[in-house]
Amino acid sequence: MRTHRIAGAAVAAALLAGTALAPSALAAPPAATATAQSAVPFTSAGAVRAADGGHTLSWASPAASVTVTAVTSPDATSGVALGTAPGTGSLAVPAGTLPETGRWYFRLVPDGGTPLVVADRSLGLASARNFRDIGGYRTTDGHWVRSGLVYRSNKLNSLTDAEQQRLVSQRLTLDVDLRNAQERHDEPDRLPAGVTYQVADVVSLSHGIRFHDSALMTLAEAIAAGLFSGSSDLGQSIGYPFMVNFVGADYAFHDLVTAVATNNSGATVFHCSAGKDRTGWGTAVLLTLLGVPRATVEADFLASNQYTGDPEAVELSWLHAAFAEVDQIYGDFDSYVREGLKLDAATVETLRAKMLTG
Repeated sequence: MRTHRIAGAAVAAALLAGTALAPSALAAPPAATATAQSAVPFTSAGAVRAADGGHTLSWASPAASVTVTAVTSPDATSGVALGTAPGTGSLAVPAGTLPETGRWYFRLVPDGGTPLVVADRSLGLASARNFRDIGGYRTTDGHWVRSGLVYRSNKLNSLTDAEQQRLVSQRLTLDVDLRNAQERHDEPDRLPAGVTYQVADVVSLSHGIRFHDSALMTLAEAIAAGLFSGSSDLGQSIGYPFMVNFVGADYAFHDLVTAVATNNSGATVFHCSAGKDRTGWGTAVLLTLLGVPRATVEADFLASNQYTGDPEAVELSWLHAAFAEVDQIYGDFDSYVREGLKLDAATVETLRAKMLTG
């Protein structure tokens, strides 16, 4: 693989503007590993919190019945008993049923097999609307991504004291910031005491201005693809493939995955400014490594339109452009992980062992 060097820093700055970076289209999920035991007997499950504080739970499984318990920690085994329902069914938890707390998790226990814990993705932070859990997704081989371990978010510079305490209640111990130096200077994160802060700057020039493939060719192809797809923002259409082609971004996403895999002291959050582009690609990388199917990864990416309140915050063509760049340069996603991100098998296995259940 040739690595091209572009002499002009101004060119790199234009191509790699911090606001124009994020995901693409997924390659095939990685092969199943032995990180988790037998698959949990749920084919779908979820929890949605209403504005009044009530919850609606739903699930599908081959079990005859499922017993539901509300817990305040994803690791808890006892809490508020909510009842038993059919193996495929739903349960409404009206407002006032549960005391006010930072976040409720719901432990679904089938009459045979491994329990599953689900929760509403959002922590309800008014100052960080795109702060949400990346867990609770089913993989292609029947495992589930654990809830309460890894969060994605927009900038964290305006967290109130109460919101910081909510993060403490979720055992947050690590914050990985994907933003550039100017963004970090202008709007520094406001974090609870005890949270480790780590920078993984996607557009850093500390590793030089280098690309895996011709930057001019990537630029031309990205513009053409953006015009063909009817992209509403050609800057984003250009930025997403450069998150794969730019060598500096490899270091950032390598550090992100490694940080998530090795943080054994609590939960991790990673973020950029809007929590949708650089964070979107980072999430796509993590979920794909865990074996989450492409359609689910795409749905998580598009959910930024809901959480930010902007129905045009992201477009699927941008994510597709990043995945297409993976295929263009590396041939497949696994090769991108090995050769681009330079993640070894031990780190990937550690990530899967930590993040997958059942």
